[in-house]
Amino acid sequence: MRSYTGVLIGHLLFATLCLFPGPLALVVAWIAWTEGDDRAWIPLAVGVVLSAAIPFTAHRSARQEFPRITRRDRVKDTTAAYADDTFVLWAPRSGPDVPEARLVRADVLEASLVRYEPDGEGTFTTYGGDYAPAEFTPLVRLRLRVRDTGGDARAEGAAPTGEFELTDEWPVPPLCLSAVTAGRLAVLVDPRAPDAPAEPDPRAKARGRSTGKASPPVRAKVTPLWPRSALLAGTRTCRVVDLEGRTTDVTRRSGRQLEQMRLSRAAGGVELVGDTIHLGRLAPETAAGYTALADRFRAFPEEPSPPTEPGEEARRLTDDLPGGEGAFGAVRRGWARRGGHLVRARFLRMSGTTTFQVHGPVLDTVLRIRPADGSPPFDAARRLTVPMNYLAVLNHTRDVVLRAAPDSGSFVVDWPRTHLLAGVTPAEVVTPAGLELLLPPRSDTLWHLMTLLVSHAHSVPTPVLDLRDRRHHPLAGPVMELLT
Repeated sequence: MRSYTGVLIGHLLFATLCLFPGPLALVVAWIAWTEGDDRAWIPLAVGVVLSAAIPFTAHRSARQEFPRITRRDRVKDTTAAYADDTFVLWAPRSGPDVPEARLVRADVLEASLVRYEPDGEGTFTTYGGDYAPAEFTPLVRLRLRVRDTGGDARAEGAAPTGEFELTDEWPVPPLCLSAVTAGRLAVLVDPRAPDAPAEPDPRAKARGRSTGKASPPVRAKVTPLWPRSALLAGTRTCRVVDLEGRTTDVTRRSGRQLEQMRLSRAAGGVELVGDTIHLGRLAPETAAGYTALADRFRAFPEEPSPPTEPGEEARRLTDDLPGGEGAFGAVRRGWARRGGHLVRARFLRMSGTTTFQVHGPVLDTVLRIRPADGSPPFDAARRLTVPMNYLAVLNHTRDVVLRAAPDSGSFVVDWPRTHLLAGVTPAEVVTPAGLELLLPPRSDTLWHLMTLLVSHAHSVPTPVLDLRDRRHHPLAGPVMELLT
């Protein structure tokens, strides 16, 4: 388990090595000054500038590599505070719209990673103006069941193709990977695509004869809309404030959300500011459509869709995506004995930047941190590298595990423990009798078990806690009591 001090010292040494002409210029300036050279100020100025850049560069790079959350990161403006169950996701925009295409739902039946091979290693790569570069966007093969059964006002007059299946490869933005896990996508079906299903020959039908050859079924052109898919999957929360000021939560109401998307598309786009659509800010005809839609679903309420559709095991990509495995976690004894502990937090907001790493994009995030001492929670804004295998389960959870400093003045995201708690990696306990117990992901039992290990300064750097191991014997009793 690394510490910020160790990372800072490493970057200080590296910055000193890279900027060694600075201290060398100071030595040259001192020698020139002692010899009475009037030009001693030249190497002095160069040495001061380069030497001052050493601690500045080291601190900046260490803060980026080891992103501590300190008091300076606390959100000062509380006028637009997020609710506890809010999650705002600013995903990359979809491609250009096709007016003739139909906006429909597609279910993901199977998913597999085809390619993710970015150039570079663990360094940060920054682009100008491109929020979804191809080399940092995983290519995924999806088998879809498309439900094109009509109902899109934008494509009025176009005949629906009906329900059909297809398999193809699409680049999936990392921020929208959870839509694949959830199994619900919003897609465009273009009825005028060259490869759309062909109509039967009316002349052959009129003659009552068959040509003897069955035309092979040709698929329609299907284009996933990834930001809308994250909304349909329930990853992004969505609320609607009607003209009377009443707020309705429509998160994971997939039927209503699809109708809202069609209304928004027909109106030329409705901006989802934060997680709320205010009808009073829309055009009157668009607001009227939303109101009629709300009245219809109020008369016939829709049950929320599950966080994931059946068959998730056939489309989980967490084992293939980069980001590291989960673990009960390592513990530095000094940190634990001085009062270091774990804290739970929750992501309230994620938005993309133009910087990427191999194992995940660098995102601007807002977290709600709940101190272990019972003091009021607070929000913190921090730029973090979020692993892609964690992004793939955002439809299930936005919880994150933090390591708190002994004085509780700073926090660090503990990704191995976060992956274990989120279910990226399954957690297992082997009892003293040899019985293997799989712990439910995202459960309070798993959280209490991790805090128990930390309180006893006990390291388990794997996702398996084997109580038969001699060094785990002192904790066998408390662990078994917790599991029962």
